[in-house]
Amino acid sequence: MNKNNFQQITFGGGCFWCVESCFNILKGVESAISGYSGGHKDNPTYEEVCTGETGHAEVVQITYDPAIISYEQLMDVFFFLHDPTQLNRQGNDIGTQYRSVIYYKDDAEKAKAEEAIKASQESGRWSGTYVTELTPFEKFWPAEQYHQGYYNENPTQPYCSAVVGPKIQKFKKHFGELGMLETDSE
Repeated sequence: MNKNNFQQITFGGGCFWCVESCFNILKGVESAISGYSGGHKDNPTYEEVCTGETGHAEVVQITYDPAIISYEQLMDVFFFLHDPTQLNRQGNDIGTQYRSVIYYKDDAEKAKAEEAIKASQESGRWSGTYVTELTPFEKFWPAEQYHQGYYNENPTQPYCSAVVGPKIQKFKKHFGELGMLETDSE
């Protein structure tokens, strides 16, 4: 991968443990970092974000090589991994910190995000009205180190084994068949 051409995208699709784990095994993704964005508190902690009072969402910031994986492909994965019709929640994770949100850096990226939302809606993957927010990107705060690669370090933790693990297996099956995964993760 040519590091000079790397781009970044930041979005939230529920618990960052699920999202980060999947994006980190895609071809063309240099890194997927769990963190917080969209709120009013500087340097938020996980405990503060969990209260819902900081305004931050749990997000993943992805650094990728667009020569290997496109913005549109990343958006397809994003909409595969979470239900964009659930307002401020994903399954039993409830609160604004679990909202569906895409942070864009400029008008061109906003237009691409709008197109991705439209394409996902038209695909019929999810029934219902999409509630994914489009928000200008301001700041990304990396989550505490223990959240990075959390599933890989804690696969038997109850939430991981009940929620994250099955989601990752479904993801690996679908995107593995499309040849989009790093070969050692299939």
